[in-house]
Amino acid sequence: MRDLFPHAGFMRTGYHLGQVDEFFDRARAAYERPMLDDDGLSALDVRRAAFDMKRGGYKTVAVDAALDRLESAFATRAREQYVRAHGHDAWMSQLVQRAQVLYPRMRRPKGQRFRPPVKSRHGYDAREVDALIDRLIAFFDAGASLTPEELRHATFTSRGRRGAYDERTVDAFVERAVDVLMGAQ
Repeated sequence: MRDLFPHAGFMRTGYHLGQVDEFFDRARAAYERPMLDDDGLSALDVRRAAFDMKRGGYKTVAVDAALDRLESAFATRAREQYVRAHGHDAWMSQLVQRAQVLYPRMRRPKGQRFRPPVKSRHGYDAREVDALIDRLIAFFDAGASLTPEELRHATFTSRGRRGAYDERTVDAFVERAVDVLMGAQ
């Protein structure tokens, strides 16, 4: 092992060393290619990276911070590559289309923006999710401050079925919103 990140310690759990090393090797190889392509990694692939927990693994905080930086680098490179090929106006048009997909759900009444938990008895607290959606609306409609990092690191309290939203649906929506905000940077 190369010790890319600090270890959690022998008695503590962290991300599996081999899995993290392998992922970052693949990411480095993909990023070093002259052009990003469909066979390489994307910012979304980086965001979805997951590793098993193992005693003595890498500290999760250090790996997560590196993943955030890597995701941003892949997103920036993809945007720059697209703009070189198609122009800035085409990029902004594509970004507007991606943002418009979010609007129908954001315009739903509070408490009804997402379905209730489906396969679980618990979900994300609807009020907390609605508060984040309100911030997203303020970003789009009034230019209020909101960063991709704030969305990416948003956490919600777990709540019983009543007054909760399905976690997977919320996570997928937030993921799309992060993509839009990253593209706007």
